[in-house]
Amino acid sequence: MSPASAILFSALFGLAIGSFLNVIMDRLPAGGSLVRGRSHCDSCGRALRPWDLAPVASYLLLRGKCRYCGSRIPRRVLAVEVAAGLLFALAAWQLGATAQGVIAMTFASILIVVFVIDLEHRLVLDAVTYPSAAFALAVVPWGPVGNGEASLRAAYLDALYGVALGGAVLLLIYLVAVLVFRREAIGFGDVKLGVLLGVMLGFTGALVTLDVAFIGGGIVAILLLALKIRRRGQYIPFGPFLVSGALVSLFWGEAIFDWYWSLLS
Repeated sequence: MSPASAILFSALFGLAIGSFLNVIMDRLPAGGSLVRGRSHCDSCGRALRPWDLAPVASYLLLRGKCRYCGSRIPRRVLAVEVAAGLLFALAAWQLGATAQGVIAMTFASILIVVFVIDLEHRLVLDAVTYPSAAFALAVVPWGPVGNGEASLRAAYLDALYGVALGGAVLLLIYLVAVLVFRREAIGFGDVKLGVLLGVMLGFTGALVTLDVAFIGGGIVAILLLALKIRRRGQYIPFGPFLVSGALVSLFWGEAIFDWYWSLLS
């Protein structure tokens, strides 16, 4: 398969996976099953047929409305499908049809789910982080940490350092806020997410992730306050910023870290 064909196939596959990710985002927060029950319209309850679920195409052809009752389909459905398609294409472009590419696509899918659920429900679900951490731990030698080149010992040691950094920094913030200021600055789910990202990305990846998350979160918080969209003291989910940092790190973490290092040198 040529590189261009691999990228196109990955993009189309990502669109299909994005459709399934929407099911996960709808059902997990409500405690629903991912394997039982057909997809249906939330407004009229009508079961959706396969042609109603075609990624992107069905949304555009139906103009973002249910075929049966005309109610508005959330724009998130389209955004998630497109985001998955683009990230899968990016993984294929950077990593090709390799184990590293498939792992990067899987990680991207997990991160999309965490991003949207936290944004919509202010929850980082154990049902997502625990199985994802187990998967990330299993593929450490072949993923972004080991990259199929490092020894098992070196790969898992790097992942351990990533866990120590990602988990410890966020745990410290959580504890200081709760014990000193008597309020949560971040949720404990964010601490667990930090551990997951450490396993996924290793020490340098976790470092870049935290940097991007804190800088991006600070800028967005200032803008929200300046535009009076949020008031001082109102909670802003931090999970989406961690996920954004992790996605940046997943694809460009090494280059960013090398740039950091060159500045320090």
